[in-house]
Amino acid sequence: MLKLFRLLARGAAARAEEEVIDRHALLILDQQIRETRVSLERSRQALAAAMAGDKAEGRRFAEVEARAADLEERALAALAAGREELAAEAAEAIAELEAERDAIGEARLRFAREVARIRSVVADATRRQSELERGRRIAAAAEAARRLGVQANPSERATLKEAEATLSRLRALQTEAADTEAALAETEPGLSIAERLEREGFGASTRPSGGAVLDRLRRKVEARAA
Repeated sequence: MLKLFRLLARGAAARAEEEVIDRHALLILDQQIRETRVSLERSRQALAAAMAGDKAEGRRFAEVEARAADLEERALAALAAGREELAAEAAEAIAELEAERDAIGEARLRFAREVARIRSVVADATRRQSELERGRRIAAAAEAARRLGVQANPSERATLKEAEATLSRLRALQTEAADTEAALAETEPGLSIAERLEREGFGASTRPSGGAVLDRLRRKVEARAA
């Protein structure tokens, strides 16, 4: 029985862990993407540093080759002048330089193969990182759309359908109020057809206005002055 309880406890823990992962999958993915982005950037920097080091070795290779060529010219001149001892010294130095040059060349060949391999790995990782980030954007959009239709507690959160129904009711009430106001205006007692037309803005005003009275008073003042 104790073994069974332990098994059930492990099963419950595993299920709880899966539920936590499912609920926070997007958050977990964001963190994983950040970490892989950092790792990829470090790989790129390491590759760039290695390539810079190889260029430095290339310059060193060229310098050694140039020194060996210069010594060889000088050794030939010493031999032509009968200075065997100087030519022998130069030959020893040339041999050392050529050995160094060959060692650098072999190291660069091995390094070039390794750099090509690393470059391929980084290029593949870069492609996968880009696909991962594109997938994350799609997953985020899909998750946002999914949450629109998922109600954790229907009594506390409105839905799109509920909002649309409220808007429809509001529009219906506004239309009804406007129709009622128009009907009341049409049936308002004491208004003639001319007055109703005037109220709607058709034709000249049938009632005196302050502006019209002021114009009349001005004309009277002008007439008295004349």
